[in-house]
Amino acid sequence: MLKIEGDPSDVGLDADRLGRIDDFVKTNYLDTGRYPGYSCLVARKGQIAHVSHQGYESDALFRIYSMTKPITSIALLQLIEQGKAKLGDPVSRFVPSWANMRVWEDGNPTLFSTKFPEREMCIQDLLTHTSGLTYGFMGNHPVDALYRKRGIERMEPGNTLTDMLDKLAEIPLLFSPGTEWSYSVATDVCGALVEIISGQPLDEYFNEHILGPLGMTDTSFAVDDSNADRLTSNYALAAVSPFGVPEGADPDPLVNDETVMIDDGGDASPYRSTPTFLSGGGGLVSTLADYYRFCQMLLNKGELDGQRVIGRKTLEYATTNHLPGGRDLADMGQAVFSETSYAGIGFGLGFSVVLNPAEAQVISSPGEFAWGGAASTLFWVDPTEELIVIGMTQLMPSSAYPIRQEMKSLVYGALT
Repeated sequence: MLKIEGDPSDVGLDADRLGRIDDFVKTNYLDTGRYPGYSCLVARKGQIAHVSHQGYESDALFRIYSMTKPITSIALLQLIEQGKAKLGDPVSRFVPSWANMRVWEDGNPTLFSTKFPEREMCIQDLLTHTSGLTYGFMGNHPVDALYRKRGIERMEPGNTLTDMLDKLAEIPLLFSPGTEWSYSVATDVCGALVEIISGQPLDEYFNEHILGPLGMTDTSFAVDDSNADRLTSNYALAAVSPFGVPEGADPDPLVNDETVMIDDGGDASPYRSTPTFLSGGGGLVSTLADYYRFCQMLLNKGELDGQRVIGRKTLEYATTNHLPGGRDLADMGQAVFSETSYAGIGFGLGFSVVLNPAEAQVISSPGEFAWGGAASTLFWVDPTEELIVIGMTQLMPSSAYPIRQEMKSLVYGALT
């Protein structure tokens, strides 16, 4: 169980100011019914300085959605460290049907023209979201509509990562790889590559090479009967969620009249059985304690409790900006949805990276890396300040409220 270790002042944090986090969340998010609950953790220099659970038990299981992506990225980087693949390898080396992918040129989802890409997509393009892939829920381009039509992101029983690869081979890219940035199913493709290269199902690979060594025993693609009562309910702010809500879903009077429950975590929840589509882009459930172990490994340069998960230099490389010319996301054309802001933010191999805090208009440090999940979960690691922050709740979409920027102000305001 997570607990505060020593006095926060020992690691340069003000306990009273850290207490503002809980007061702020209660007043602005819980008392108003915006969030069903909130769990958060602040650690510095390897010491937990603040941990709290409001509305959740300490061992609650959360759908971490896209906070799965950094774990999948680390898995693929492990295989690259072993020489089994290279960042510059064309994806078609492992998925031959992708050798002749085309790029959208003009038209509509029914009748369109395509052209050849300027170059073939490589593994690095997947890790940096510069692949030309997209998400169907974006709803911003005819290619998005093709994703929805072909059910690219649907994790229905029977769908597999192989099915996804086959379908994507027939859909044009948004742009030539490496020329723009677009948040996408690229990390699901990374998960498929992990399976192809390692010869293991993604869940088995995670357990053997990341989750097991880190002692992340509560992180998985499914929740068994013995832990069913720990799985939280998931909600959506229906008016603004691009992910949709179940037909007939009603506002939950225990939250507010704008929020609907979309998954009560019961027997009918898709998380109660192991899916056939193991989503490396967003399929895991986890706990605050487990994800803290993952983040502490990252802050420790790839190691935790004597277990080396990834090489120090590999991790340093992965958490630097890989966008061409040192550009930020705003310069790379991103204007729709992602789990970070755009100006002053770059992107590494599976993580957003702060380039210029002033341009990002958020208190932070250059080199801070992070990501979040669609149900408003968040984490960031600040190597300069030796700081880890994690927040867990269950409300979609993550853009509903500005909790991430607010947490930055609250946490950094507590540094002494």
